[in-house]
Amino acid sequence: MNNDYSIIHWVKDAKEDMATADEMIRAYMPFIRKETAKFLKRPLVEENDDELSIAMIAFYEAIQDYSVIRGSFLHFAALHIKSRLIDHARKETRHRGVLSIDQPVSEEDDAPLKNQLADPEDLIHETVMRDATRTEIEEFAASIRTFGIQLSDVAEHCPQQQRTLEACRLALNYAKEQPQIMDEFLRTKRLPISLIAAGSGVERKTLERHRKYMVALLLAYTNGYEIIRGHLKCALLTERRGV
Repeated sequence: MNNDYSIIHWVKDAKEDMATADEMIRAYMPFIRKETAKFLKRPLVEENDDELSIAMIAFYEAIQDYSVIRGSFLHFAALHIKSRLIDHARKETRHRGVLSIDQPVSEEDDAPLKNQLADPEDLIHETVMRDATRTEIEEFAASIRTFGIQLSDVAEHCPQQQRTLEACRLALNYAKEQPQIMDEFLRTKRLPISLIAAGSGVERKTLERHRKYMVALLLAYTNGYEIIRGHLKCALLTERRGV
């Protein structure tokens, strides 16, 4: 969890500084080689393989395109590398004259093949987002399990009344802005209810009643789980409207 958090900050710095980006690419060359070899279905890749250069460029593009809403950076980077290698393979195939997407599919249908295919960029984006969502949910579920909480517990301990919801939100906003509280929370894997209650003014019994809900949201707000946060916000809005 802390490692994922440090990667997010490294990516952020690499976006703004080419030297940092180069450092990150060098550090993750084993990862880049592994993803390239996986695509080529070979145990190793050679330095002069075009695919390795393409994978390195794709990794740099992933740094530039990444945001926390994409989920895990390394998963996003792997998908980005794969999509660029697929593009390269398709171009190589076309150049060898195996098949042209500008060629009619058949004599009866004179529309070129490219007009009958979905936009690859749309498909890639949809695949990336779907996989990123699944990965983030799996990572989030694993994170809250280390605190003794299951995903089902979050729904069961969600505040049912508007006043209680607002009280929990007030306590959450206070807690996540207090480094000493967050440090203790992550270090001990226990919610420091007394400190949060004293600082936020929210009654201790309210926090104790909704402890599992509070733990889950604090983790979501402090570890880059933007997709999870979006789902939680939608759920809360739906609940507030009585839908």
